[in-house]
Amino acid sequence: MPTPSHRRIALLLAAGLLASAVPFPALAAPEGDSAAIARIIDEGMNRSEAMTTASALMDRIGARLTNSENHRKAEGWAMEQLRKQGLANVHVEPFDFGLGWNLDSYSVAMVSPRVLPLTAIPVAWSPGTAGTVRAPILIAPISREEHFAEWKGKLAGKIVLVSLPGQTSESKGPVFQRYTDADIAELDTYTKPVFDPDATALQVRNRRFQGKLAAFLKAEGALALVKISYRDGKLVHGEGYDFQPGETLAVPAIELAQEDYRRLVRLAKTGAAPELAITVAARFDDSNLRAENVVAEIPGSDPKAGFVMAGAHFDSWIAGDGANDNGAGSVTVIEAARLIAKLGVKPKRTIRFVLWSGEEQGLLGSRAYIEQHLASRPVDPALKGIDSYAAWRNTFPITPKPEYNQLKAYFNMDNGSGRFRGIYSEGNLGAEKLLKEWLSPFDMLGADKLVVSKTGGTDHVFMQAIGLPGYQFIQDPLDYDSRVHHSNLDTVDHMRADDMRQAAVIMAGMLWQAANSDKELPRAVLPTQPVPTDPFKVRDPSQ
Repeated sequence: MPTPSHRRIALLLAAGLLASAVPFPALAAPEGDSAAIARIIDEGMNRSEAMTTASALMDRIGARLTNSENHRKAEGWAMEQLRKQGLANVHVEPFDFGLGWNLDSYSVAMVSPRVLPLTAIPVAWSPGTAGTVRAPILIAPISREEHFAEWKGKLAGKIVLVSLPGQTSESKGPVFQRYTDADIAELDTYTKPVFDPDATALQVRNRRFQGKLAAFLKAEGALALVKISYRDGKLVHGEGYDFQPGETLAVPAIELAQEDYRRLVRLAKTGAAPELAITVAARFDDSNLRAENVVAEIPGSDPKAGFVMAGAHFDSWIAGDGANDNGAGSVTVIEAARLIAKLGVKPKRTIRFVLWSGEEQGLLGSRAYIEQHLASRPVDPALKGIDSYAAWRNTFPITPKPEYNQLKAYFNMDNGSGRFRGIYSEGNLGAEKLLKEWLSPFDMLGADKLVVSKTGGTDHVFMQAIGLPGYQFIQDPLDYDSRVHHSNLDTVDHMRADDMRQAAVIMAGMLWQAANSDKELPRAVLPTQPVPTDPFKVRDPSQ
């Protein structure tokens, strides 16, 4: 049932009385300040800058691969936006990463038995071709080191197709989806904690196979590696993880659309092997091996009250413009900062905004921030990049740092541009009452759901893993998972303006309430070394 303060917000909006309300500098910032929330809703819904900001970032700057020239260009742009909005302490925080990689141009075409441009993308951090490579293909499915012997002496002078072609998928679910209440109810399921001490070794082995495969192809005289895209529909992605100095791939690597890949296989099986022409102009950059997070603040009035945060990862992959993954989240954070700054009032707690880098390579930016400010874990320093991802979640003890207890709430966005429908409580039943209270002013905007389940794969994960209150919003899926995520379709066309306005308003409103509330979110316990659920389980070494 709406409270009197919520009715007041709705009445203010409906009657158009916001412009005649008390001027910003005179506003206090008490808990549940309905006038401030009403102003946020009015500004965010009626004068939103979200889509203008989105176009400036994605259409004009484009993809933002971690530590690339384009990522640094985007950082400068974002810092300028935040300074224009009046935020304080706008700066970058560097962390160890690896090589920069810049893709200037590329083309992949079949040149016999007929000329046909192909839908393809170079694999990030793979070498260029030093001109055009033209050669026949050879189909050599290789997925394990044990397969190398079969192809020894057969690859010289060839462009090697290393994937099995498989079959075209038959979609069983919708390509575009809005959640129903029933769909959201299915998310309201407790997820048991996962502890897998073997995960690090398996992840490292699987990730390093790509490097061993490329080295084998190079030694055998192969000219390039081609693998099949993991989606059909002419979608390509270009993910790559070999960015450590001295560990990059030995041959150019290309991801080819499924339809084009299968055409090549059919031609090779029924006649002379097709010839391809591949040109990749890519540059490694070892001048600065550190990536950067962008940080800005709205200072609080009480230095002892701690701080709250909002964040989204700023980096993207290379096939599209990084609009939904995760330009949408980044734009929402920038717009939320604008909406709060527009109030002209200091919150009680400092509100910190962060645009993370290196998320796509294993949450490296948010992890670096945690290690600098919040807590540490004893991870083997020899594990670099994504190889350290599983280790950081499964090593103990956790040692809190001085700012650990000062962080009162962190809100993250990284599930595309879909409308906010509520929030995940991440299994923290004690936090649900206050999260629901903070969401309640936005019931009328459709964000009234709270589910207990966890979400993974993005920058709140390591905060949750050390007992901190990091949360992500429930979002309508749209076509994010079905075709946009990491693909060449990740453009502004697949963002929804109404959804973006709503998300920024709710992000700003949740931050404002968390920054001013006399209540604090109950924390989970500081995790300690767990015992495996089944200590007698033996993993299949082939998996």
